[in-house]
Amino acid sequence: QGHQNDHERSQHIRDRSSQHSWRLKSSSAKERACQYQPGQKIHGFTVREVVVVPDLFLTAVKLTHDRTGAQHLHAARDDSNNLFSVQFRTTPMDSTGVPHILEHTVLCGSKKFPCRDPFFKMLNRSLSTFMNAFTASDYTMYPFSTQNGKDFQNLLSVYLDAVFFPCLREQDFWQEGWRLENENPTDLNSPLVFKGVVFNEMKGAFSDNERVYAQHLQNKLYPDHTYSVVSGGEPLAIPELTWEQLRQFHTTHYHPSNARFFTYGDLPLEQHLEQIEEEALSKFERINPNTEVPSQPHWSSPREDHVTCSPDAMAPDPARQDTLCVSYLLGEEGFEEERIEALLHKIEIQMKHQSTNFGLSLASYIASSWNHDGNPVEMLQLSNSVAEFRRALEENPRFLQDKVQHYFKENTHRLTLSMSPDKAYLEKQAKAEEEKLQKKIGALSDADRKEIYEKGLELLVAQSENQDASCLPALKVSDIEPTMPITPVQISGVPVQCCEQPTNGLVYFRAMCSLNTLPEDLRLYIPLFCSIITKMGCGALDYRQQAQQMDLRTGGMSVSPLVTADSTQLDMYEQGVLLYSSCLDRNLPHMFQLWSDIFNSSHFDDKERLRVLVMMSAQELANGISDSGHMYAMTRAARHLTPAGDLNETFGGMEQVKFMKKMAEMSDLDKVIRMLPRIKKHILNPDNMRCAINTTPQKMSNTSAHLETFMKDVAGTRKTRKPVRTNIIERPLDPLDDSGLSRKLISELNFQPCQMKTFFQLPFPVNFVSESIRAVPFSHEDYASLGILARMMTAKFLHGEIREKGGAYGGGARMAGGLFTFYSYRDPNAVQTLSAFRRGVDWAKSGRFTLQDIDEAKLSVFSAVDSPVAPASKGIGRFLSGVTDEMLQEHRERLFAVTHKSLLDVAERYLGAGHRTCGVAILGPENETIKNDPSWIVK
Repeated sequence: QGHQNDHERSQHIRDRSSQHSWRLKSSSAKERACQYQPGQKIHGFTVREVVVVPDLFLTAVKLTHDRTGAQHLHAARDDSNNLFSVQFRTTPMDSTGVPHILEHTVLCGSKKFPCRDPFFKMLNRSLSTFMNAFTASDYTMYPFSTQNGKDFQNLLSVYLDAVFFPCLREQDFWQEGWRLENENPTDLNSPLVFKGVVFNEMKGAFSDNERVYAQHLQNKLYPDHTYSVVSGGEPLAIPELTWEQLRQFHTTHYHPSNARFFTYGDLPLEQHLEQIEEEALSKFERINPNTEVPSQPHWSSPREDHVTCSPDAMAPDPARQDTLCVSYLLGEEGFEEERIEALLHKIEIQMKHQSTNFGLSLASYIASSWNHDGNPVEMLQLSNSVAEFRRALEENPRFLQDKVQHYFKENTHRLTLSMSPDKAYLEKQAKAEEEKLQKKIGALSDADRKEIYEKGLELLVAQSENQDASCLPALKVSDIEPTMPITPVQISGVPVQCCEQPTNGLVYFRAMCSLNTLPEDLRLYIPLFCSIITKMGCGALDYRQQAQQMDLRTGGMSVSPLVTADSTQLDMYEQGVLLYSSCLDRNLPHMFQLWSDIFNSSHFDDKERLRVLVMMSAQELANGISDSGHMYAMTRAARHLTPAGDLNETFGGMEQVKFMKKMAEMSDLDKVIRMLPRIKKHILNPDNMRCAINTTPQKMSNTSAHLETFMKDVAGTRKTRKPVRTNIIERPLDPLDDSGLSRKLISELNFQPCQMKTFFQLPFPVNFVSESIRAVPFSHEDYASLGILARMMTAKFLHGEIREKGGAYGGGARMAGGLFTFYSYRDPNAVQTLSAFRRGVDWAKSGRFTLQDIDEAKLSVFSAVDSPVAPASKGIGRFLSGVTDEMLQEHRERLFAVTHKSLLDVAERYLGAGHRTCGVAILGPENETIKNDPSWIVK
């Protein structure tokens, strides 16, 4: 899903010196935008509104395109992470997934860029901080963001050409949508099966029960128009879509008259408008797209419906599940004023919090309303809405009760939808797919079969030939900044790291609490402890009051387990629990008081509350597997390769899912309740704690003072505890500092890595496959080459094998935590994908890659390395992992220095069959091949 995280830094644009001049001329982008006047004409557009939005530090400029009626919104803001997005109202009337398959197919080549798959190729020719496309129920959206002005123009050209002038080749439709093909495309006698990226993606999506429920709810609540169908595609309806219907849908929906453009950031608007007009809009006339969605006729009486789903293998046993029923009673006491204030406070914090992908958040936030002709500028003026709401409440104290009365109590358009597991669900689905397949096959003549075989071979040839991507624009490695900006931090006596940042008056607090004194038998309970410690009540507050105080006084408080692999030694790691919270400066004393109460007097005795939390936690973990199966496979594959990998599996892998399921099925939680105070004594101990604060220079000393009071306040919970392990190595965060701010690492130098292949049989129609290889830690000289190799293998080999040929939704390789890891996502294949991983290694060792391939991999790696970091997170990487700016700069120089030879060397040294220690894990449906292979452990 594209990485998204952020930082402010001035981006130097080398080749457009003219841009330098405008950047310097005026003090800020949002001030420059104020100079536009309603009625002004710019490059075929007319300005309609110019509105300053002080809450969000931006100026909004709304325009329409004179000839086609296309709408454009520009948000000028002093943020170098510029974003572009275009969205179309797409209103399908069947469940063939036409808008979704179209979204995939337009990115497969266009008039100006006719090579196959420009979208994935641009990932390696750009420094984008985000590139993707989304299909919603009634719109399709294409956003990208980058901090480089030249890159912005390059990506804008590719995106405009893709959506307005795509090739939409029949081959692309087969690859991305669906096709009938021989199971083995080179064998005419192998059985015919359904293949296609979206076909498999949606099979995977429909194995997620929450998704099935939400989809059904929408379809049944709005049964009369586009919301009654599955816009992403219902797996069994997808094979009804024809190539002709796809092209027709593009003609009617992907037109400027049906488009909304959004640009954001500090680049000049005129330049964007000129490029959009010249490269796209000037070639169109206005049409009436006729894509409006009529209102759903209102029911005169409520309805009921039922849906079945697959029993969730890892969810708590239904017989043991208490039904959790939440009912809000509307008595005369009404809505508490404090509750209302807490929610308004949440909005205030959201406005002030500087995220890194702010442009993307805005684009997503306005998309739905704008799609139905709402005014996006009004949506940005949040303070106006808040003021209006306060006024309404003042004029009518029963304002909210009246709304509840009108929309809930007296509303006859009401659906009660229940869902229950059906043991035969997967079987029925497989049978329905088989029937559909046989029906299609039954209608084929011998000539048809031969044609299918030949087309399958043609597609395979197209997927295998070397791609000429020279038509696509690209940045060069010389466009990458040679040095990175340094983040200054101060270290003071409390053990606290202080980092002064422009946080809009918010204070961000973190504390890392060591787990080194924790007895072994408590390890599995740590994630549960973390998730409940802020939700059980504390001090004088029960859990409801605690939640309300947290909403009213903070931007959230969380506790989470953290395992950090050491940057110099594979068998060393730090284990701890991270406390995180934020607040407006005026609420500092309240925030630290809430932490004090959690440290000094957490409530652990409310059995009923604990049962609810355990149940929710187990259910959430179980529901998450179908979405993050590749993460679980990767975690499991790494388990026996490093000590940190082992602990990660305990805290966040399938082992933890299984443990939570077992706990949720316990009839008596007394044992667990007795564990919690024991765990708390080890974790919430100021002796084992280091802190970090990010806030503005003006607020820093006040914040430090409050932190010191807090540390004194919780000192009573101290008991000097002996570490369970003797093998502890202490490292100061800053080698030149003696304030005691240090990381206490566990060193397991006698750790024996071992090979292990594990298969988890789960009720999914698709697989998640991973293989992990023990390599080198971050500061090793080969780490950079392995990182570039992973990115290059993904783009130049694995993507083609696993997604294009194999039909999986995704796949690739990555280097992290000292491990070189392969993975696939929503994959119709299992064992075959493992051999694709092996062939990827052979490809790398053969050296069949060019200098251009290496440079593209470098661009792709640097777009991740240099992705923006938010003020709230500056200096935190160093605080947690001990990796300093100097170490990062050294790594940067190694990345630049990677050569063809160094890539061959590391492929042979670490990935060659004789040299490697690897782990393999697969999550997926029943698999005979694996069952009959004694080298696998089947769970």
